Amino acid sequence: MRPLFHPAIEDVTVEAILHALSDPVRVAIYADIVGANCSQNCSSFLTVSDKTIPKSTLSQHFKALREAGLIRGERQGVEMHNTSRCAEIEQRFPGLIGSIVNAHNIQEADRLRASRLAKRRSASSARTANHKTS
Repeated sequence: MRPLFHPAIEDVTVEAILHALSDPVRVAIYADIVGANCSQNCSSFLTVSDKTIPKSTLSQHFKALREAGLIRGERQGVEMHNTSRCAEIEQRFPGLIGSIVNAHNIQEADRLRASRLAKRRSASSARTANHKTS
């Protein structure tokens, strides 16, 4: 099996990081990896932000994150385990990753609140409609 490419930290650029994290699925995956205390198996991300992600697409997302220097992937048998390179990136670009992940988490919390509110409004409308027809 071909070895995985991991750029040296001095070759990691802000542009590559921002490009890799410009995709909503990749930034969600990366935020989960950053928040984990251990390596994350690729298959634990088959559902991201309530969306099912095909394995082939997931592989491409992990490749983009790896080649941007954001994660380190390691094969363990047939599984790929991924860890964040946050500490290395923090030394190279202080505050960058923390700011991006924090902004993503705020945005995700807003999205979840809006989704819950929409569901409540929909349920309330359905109850009102049912009450009127009774």
